[in-house]
Amino acid sequence: MTADIAFTRLPHPASTAAEVRAAVLADPGFGKTFTDHMVTIDWSEAAGWHNPTVMPYGPIALDPAAAVLHYAQEIFEGLKAYRFNDGGTALFRPEANARRFNASAARLAMPELPEALFVEAIRQLVAADHDWFPTVDGGSLYLRPFMIATEAFLGVRPAKQYKFIVIASPAGNYFKSGAPAVSIWVSDYTRAAPGGTGAAKCGGNYAASLVPTAEAFARGHDQVLFLDAAEHRWIEELGGMNLFFVFADGSILTPPLGGTILPGITRDSLLQLAREEGLTVREERYSIDQWRADAASGALLEAFACGTAAVVTPVGKVADPDGEFIVGSGGPGQLTGKLKDRLVAIQRGTAPDPHGWVMRLD
Repeated sequence: MTADIAFTRLPHPASTAAEVRAAVLADPGFGKTFTDHMVTIDWSEAAGWHNPTVMPYGPIALDPAAAVLHYAQEIFEGLKAYRFNDGGTALFRPEANARRFNASAARLAMPELPEALFVEAIRQLVAADHDWFPTVDGGSLYLRPFMIATEAFLGVRPAKQYKFIVIASPAGNYFKSGAPAVSIWVSDYTRAAPGGTGAAKCGGNYAASLVPTAEAFARGHDQVLFLDAAEHRWIEELGGMNLFFVFADGSILTPPLGGTILPGITRDSLLQLAREEGLTVREERYSIDQWRADAASGALLEAFACGTAAVVTPVGKVADPDGEFIVGSGGPGQLTGKLKDRLVAIQRGTAPDPHGWVMRLD
């Protein structure tokens, strides 16, 4: 199957009223409201990928024995569509999301989706729901492609039937606290171990993070930080974001990929932008004790988290059962702001795109 295959379009019986949609778009929050349509594509062992359809957003019929409900064969992605000042729309590095989606599929013993078809499914949904872009400053259309195992059986083996789906949600700010920098809690729990599924974007990774994340919230923090499984010493990532550290010597560091950290597309983009700023970029292990010491000595100037949903977010405070420490001034750092501004300008089409990251849709 290629991207030029015809998608079936099912009419919507009752699209959202314009005044209701306008109220949502003026204050969308994050992940609370969904657009009128979704895209589905089926896969079976006999037919491969087939039946691509744009249809009204609604419930999915599943057999109670569907494999996703019992053996967690499920993966997903997250990316955004942006409306430019000229009225056109665009995606940011969707091919990278397609590649990561297929890497997750391979790890979960699921069929890979042709990259062109992944992108075309997203293009179809954005076209169908082009009136759902938020009107608030910084708003975007958040896109959630995912795949689930739908075959009905009980037995530990890969399923033979799957469904790929894309839904969309108008999005504003990810963090609700409104603070200039987030506070994070260092968890005793482990997110991923070598040989596990840490590099795959699957729901099970996030389900396992819910208890430590709830603990962080209960203690008044915005996010949870996970350390490595073997020594419980080395910084890995937050509950849903990668981490960066900015030093007084002009270098920037992020923990290396190695199977336990999600290879973030925002992370990769920021690494390239940092090199263009003339910074020494290091992908090296960094311990929580060294973070504390560097923050105290002034060797560390800034820290920030990054991901599709939150983009770039300064880290101002870190806490664990032994106490807490402040990063830099406790607020947004100069380089953090500069890198964020450069990235957002490319994403929104207000700055040149020398890397070819932006895909115009119209």
